[in-house]
Amino acid sequence: MPGVLGEVTAVGAEGKGHGCQKRYCQKEEDEFHGRKSAPIQILPPVAEKPSFVDIPPLLRHTPQVRQEPLSQQVPEHGLSFSAAGDDVAPLRLRSVAVVINDGLAAFEFAIPNEVFGIDRSPEGLPKFDFWVCSEDEGPVISSTGFGVLAPYRLDPLDTADLVVVVPSSKNTEPSPALAAALRRTVERGAMVASMCTGAFMLAEAGLLDGRRATTHWFHEAAFRARYPDVDLVPDVLYVEDGPVATSAGTASGIDLCLHLVRRAYGAKVANGIARRMVVPPHRDGGQAQFVETPVSARPAETLAPVLDWALEHLHEDLPVSRLAERAAMSERTFARRFREETGTTPHQWVQLQRVALAERLLEAGGMGMEEVARRSGFGSAAMLRHHFGRRRHTTPANYRRTFRTA
Repeated sequence: MPGVLGEVTAVGAEGKGHGCQKRYCQKEEDEFHGRKSAPIQILPPVAEKPSFVDIPPLLRHTPQVRQEPLSQQVPEHGLSFSAAGDDVAPLRLRSVAVVINDGLAAFEFAIPNEVFGIDRSPEGLPKFDFWVCSEDEGPVISSTGFGVLAPYRLDPLDTADLVVVVPSSKNTEPSPALAAALRRTVERGAMVASMCTGAFMLAEAGLLDGRRATTHWFHEAAFRARYPDVDLVPDVLYVEDGPVATSAGTASGIDLCLHLVRRAYGAKVANGIARRMVVPPHRDGGQAQFVETPVSARPAETLAPVLDWALEHLHEDLPVSRLAERAAMSERTFARRFREETGTTPHQWVQLQRVALAERLLEAGGMGMEEVARRSGFGSAAMLRHHFGRRRHTTPANYRRTFRTA
């Protein structure tokens, strides 16, 4: 079926390894990938012929949107940063190669396809050169039993601006050829990123030694024991350390990909892609990856109305006492509930929202720094520079020059 992004095939009854009757092993998937979902039944193909969804090679192109990127953006706590310091080169992001192996995680594979593989240039968003790569020809079998035929081998890894490694429940050790290709990517100054437990492959390739990194919280102990030279930061959504970036469990890969888009093209482009994906445009890398208590399904108990109200009053003073009063809770109860439902503190959340509002005002142009500071709740241009610098590692003036749209 031309025009679709993959070639998918059902797997027959004969399998390989681990004593399973098929190439998908549910026990192996549960133990490594940290999920307890029910097995998915793959029906046998009709008339012995597998069912395919074709992924044709994508044509090369020039992105239709180009903005000079920021030198860096560093969320508070230093959990998404460049070890190279302030002189690090701007992030170039025009081409993306995604590497898959047997046992690939379907959701994590879908993330870079959705962020980078769809042409949204008619909406004024970037169009990326995009390659799905595997070492060998033939179907790459996912952890849930379907197969993907990648149109490319490893050659695109030598030219792509970003190489994304998708996790595998079958193999955490890259082949010598793949490990060498990943190292060459870093050596030539391009970016390598992993989704979820794909960090194991980067560590095996030696790319994480002496660097900060993260992975799925479920595998923290195993990762620490196996890679003592890696500075593991388990309780965050993603970490960017120089040319290597790692995301935590499952959906945090979306946050990492949008963060990289934001670094290269600015908040407006990242927000545009997020809007199409119907996901939050930005969650700070330092936010906890494991939210202990899900948001209550009962509207009377959720903090959503308070958060919505706060977003409309960012220009006002918003201490915990005022937010707690709005929620009809004591300050202590409100602070505890807030962290349970959002994974961060009220103060950090308010500061992030103010920085995000300042970004939008700076991009729009038309007002001075004092007015931007007042409207975003920082009070003065000096406080705006202080907090903006801590969160984005650049000045508001530099951000405006880079991403101003009017």
